[in-house]
Amino acid sequence: MGNERKERLGNLNWYPGHMKKTRELITGNLKLVDAVIEVIDARIPLSSRNPIIDELVRAKPRIITLNKADLADPEQNTAWSRRLTADATSASAIDCRSGRGLDRVMRTLDAMQEQRDSERSRKRPLRLMIVGVPNVGKSSLINRLTGKKSAQTGNKPGVTRGKQWLTLKNGMQLLDTPGILWPKFEDQMVGLNLAFCGSIKDEIMDSETLAFELIRVLLKDYADLLAGRYKIEEISSDPLEAMDQIAKKRGFIFSGGRIDYERTARTVIDEFRSGKIGRITLERA
Repeated sequence: MGNERKERLGNLNWYPGHMKKTRELITGNLKLVDAVIEVIDARIPLSSRNPIIDELVRAKPRIITLNKADLADPEQNTAWSRRLTADATSASAIDCRSGRGLDRVMRTLDAMQEQRDSERSRKRPLRLMIVGVPNVGKSSLINRLTGKKSAQTGNKPGVTRGKQWLTLKNGMQLLDTPGILWPKFEDQMVGLNLAFCGSIKDEIMDSETLAFELIRVLLKDYADLLAGRYKIEEISSDPLEAMDQIAKKRGFIFSGGRIDYERTARTVIDEFRSGKIGRITLERA
């Protein structure tokens, strides 16, 4: 079954028309902004960084926010924040649900405002653009920065549509953009990581395949968390056997003893995404 699932992965490609429009939107409005806020997923800091965005906004000052840090490994949050600071004005691990870490982002923005005001006779609030792949929490961050529900949020990719200029609590102007992916994932693992975290619509890959691959990855660095969550004394190093163990512990069995793989898969995926398995970072700094 394992080999069959790997064969079914194929090449993940995802580039609907609205993402092409988003690229044009970013390119056309870059000249209007002073800096870019790039939102990435703290659980997959590399896979959630779109190389197209990197190419488009390279010339602008950039603030990187590692959102969903509450779901990621704390040690890795610190390590990735340090590593990514080399690519940006600042890099901060944040949790938009609680607001944790946003004070550092605001301090960075205030310092940028002071510098701009000192360099130019005509003073005006900073103009910012927020970018990122789907479902990394851009809308949640915007709502925190504006102090109100300015942007629609959702737990599925593709919620934000079109161009929105918003005013932050400190008077700065922010241009929101829809999430953007890139035409093809050269590294299959990048596509899988995005799928694990919900940045690619679940319809692209069946849940059983996705859960099998997720369990395979978790067994490498987080086998203890997986075993602990499902109360398995000695979890198998084989992902299919581990999936069977999880199913049996949860009682996901059809009459006749057959495993309900679909229900098992959905449970593992949902519990990973919600942090119930534990604080996990899939890419190590």
